[in-house]
Order: sequence, then C-alpha cells, then structure tokens
Amino acid sequence: MRLLVTGGCGFIGSNFIRMVLRERPDVLVCNLDKLTYAGNPANLESVERKYPGRYAFERADIADADAVRAVLRKHRPAAVVHFAAESHVDRSIADPASFVHTNVLGTSVLLKETLDAGPERFVQISTDEVYGSLPLDDATPGFTESSPLAPNSPYAASKASADLFCRAFFETYGFPVIITRCSNNYGPYQFPEKLIPFMFGRAVRNLSLPLYGDGLNVRDWIHVEDHCRGVLAALEKGGPGAVYNFGGGAERSNLHVVQEILKFCGKGEELIEAVSDRPGHDRRYAMDYSLAARELAFAPTRAFEEGLRECLAWYAENGEHFNS
Repeated sequence: MRLLVTGGCGFIGSNFIRMVLRERPDVLVCNLDKLTYAGNPANLESVERKYPGRYAFERADIADADAVRAVLRKHRPAAVVHFAAESHVDRSIADPASFVHTNVLGTSVLLKETLDAGPERFVQISTDEVYGSLPLDDATPGFTESSPLAPNSPYAASKASADLFCRAFFETYGFPVIITRCSNNYGPYQFPEKLIPFMFGRAVRNLSLPLYGDGLNVRDWIHVEDHCRGVLAALEKGGPGAVYNFGGGAERSNLHVVQEILKFCGKGEELIEAVSDRPGHDRRYAMDYSLAARELAFAPTRAFEEGLRECLAWYAENGEHFNS
C-alpha cells in the first residue's frame, strides 16, 4: 500500500513513519512536510538508508493546492494520514493567523485535493483540546467522542475547525474520513518547546523551570508509540466517518510531571518558578477511549512514570536534539 503522511518530520509523524516502515513491510511512505521550525529532517535521517525504495520525501505546504495535487499524482497514495499542524498553544495566542493558515486552510485544501485524487481513506490527527476543559473535581472518565466541541485557545479552535471540515467532507461527499483525538503525547524526538523536553532542557542546565499558575492543571499523558499504534489501527480498521479518542489513562498535574523530571535530573524543587497563568488555560483533560478499545483493540501499553524515565534517558543521550 502507498501511504501519504503529512507533517512526517514532526514529533508524532516521524514516530509514526518509523513504526509503519518497521511493522508493515508492504507499505511505501511518502512524507509531505513544509519543514517549519518544528519539522526536523534529522528525525528521519536513517529511514531512507534502512528502508531503501520504501520512503520518499516531498517538501510542500499543505495549503498550496498545486503542490499537493502534484504530490498526489506522483505518488498515488491509497490513504492519507494527516499529522501536519501548528500545535503549540502559546504560539497560537501570539499569532493565530498561522494556525488558521495551516490547520484550517491547509486541511481544507488537502481534503479537496485528496477527494479529487481518489485515495480510499483519510485519517485526521486531532487533539483532546477541541473538547475544552473539565473541572478538577469531575469524577467522569473523561471526554467521549460525543462530547461537544468547546475549544478555548486559538490552537484548539483551529483543530476543531479542521475536524468539522473533515466531518463535512464525509457527510457531503461520502469521503471516507476518520478523525482521531488524542491526549498529551511524550517520547523521543519531541520539539523542545513542549513541557517535558522544555523542562528537562532547563533542569539539566540548572535554570529555573517556569510553571504556569498553581501547576495543578491536569493532563492525560500517552506515550507517542501508543498513540501511533492507535492511529495505525484507525487507518486499518476504523469505520468511515468515525471519531476515536486515544488516551494513556495517566492523568497527572503539570506540577507532578515537573517534580518527576527534577527527580530524574537529581535537582531540587527550588528550581520551580511560579509564573502568571496562560490566558484561557484549560484546567483538566481526560479521555474516555472505550470506543477505540472496543472497535480497534486499542490500549496504552506504557505506564507513565516508566515511560517518562525512558523518555528522559533518551533526551540525556541525545543532547543535540535541544540544538536542532
């Protein structure tokens, strides 16, 4: 099978490409990536050598219809897995326009060109942030696929808009789109602006660790490889028009995560610096992934503290990642 992956030089996309090439020997992958600041070709530098003839790279903007059309005609994919996105909430607060360009316009262009080219399946990679926020004292297991969309940041709004375009293409054209929504990812190759690599990079240099508000905002954490296995299952077994939530079953406060990073680094908590809270900061995310468990046999395999230690050890051994 020929597979087009957008944003494959990013954190989750690069992990997905390595998994697919390793575990599906009949799959050929074309990686379409614009190579913005968070797209690092070094994330896949060994792939071409390890899998000759099965991996190709095309540099293009998903919002450029002509470029997308040319890639689709050249590689003739049977399916598209759409990771490409601007994804950092703080950046979206400072510059919403770039998120609209890539996440909304780019997704709509990619959908239209893919519809015309005829691939059999389109998987949209979304986020739990489209659902908004849960109260800390809410005893429910988390958001379900039927939870209303209530985004609270420009990033979340742009992803919710992209999801609605996907829904519209399924309802209007019968295009076999599948939407996946996942909780916070962690693991190797994550861009250093995200919480875990950012805090680790500062801790090892004895710099202060700026923590928003009281630090008690809760996130559900999932290892990137568990997420990628969910995406692959959705691609291969998901129903057209379906939405699937993926989670790690690991709700932890931001403060707890930072404390674990400090323990790993052998540093004291005096490095934690409380800073003014982020505007519109969601209090709690949690995902009910029972639908994915039933229909896709999805289940997270890594306990968070164990996975976090593995992740931090990888950062310790790959210091160049923080300068890439």
